Amino acid sequence: MKELYIVLIRAHTGLGGVGRKITGFPYTHAAVSLNASLTDFLAFSRKYHYFPYDAGFMHEYRDFYAFGKYQKFGAKVFRLPVSEKRYARLLSYFRRCETDKEMRFNLFSMLTMQILGGLRIPKAEDCMSFSAKVACMSGCVKLKKPCWRYSLKEIDALLSDYCIFEGNIERKSSPQYEKYMTPFCIFKYLHDAADLICTLTGRLLRKHPDKP
Repeated sequence: MKELYIVLIRAHTGLGGVGRKITGFPYTHAAVSLNASLTDFLAFSRKYHYFPYDAGFMHEYRDFYAFGKYQKFGAKVFRLPVSEKRYARLLSYFRRCETDKEMRFNLFSMLTMQILGGLRIPKAEDCMSFSAKVACMSGCVKLKKPCWRYSLKEIDALLSDYCIFEGNIERKSSPQYEKYMTPFCIFKYLHDAADLICTLTGRLLRKHPDKP
């Protein structure tokens, strides 16, 4: 038997603060960890702190959440027991997410979650749909609706029986931090925004089978 961890995170970002005001829920991000040390997280998220549109499947580290002056971040941790067979399938899924160049961050679903309950776009995930899908693939829970329709609050309720910790997690430095904190560049910001929005719009308008 293997274990994996789904972690809800209280982000220190400005968008995180706005999200908390809109939803009334303390957590604004979700990630998956394969190790009890909780030092390497898998998520669909921004790849650089200052460039929200350069986003997709990535590895995150504690100092991505407790950056700059922050020395800790709020978190709620769920530990899921997973069979060897299901764990192997999950690892294969993570590899596909990491190597598939067409996989994108589902910005539209994230922005419309509170209004429309999310949007399904082919080969696009956000932190919520990714975490819900991983929870389902673990065999610990069954989804009553498509993974892309689960909000963070609903994921919290879905995994309530598996919670092992809620509180602050201390920052830990990583070699990737300097790259993650690359200074702001308006040209990269605009280029990445146009690229992501155009790609998602094209996929949204394209006809595709209505699968969960």
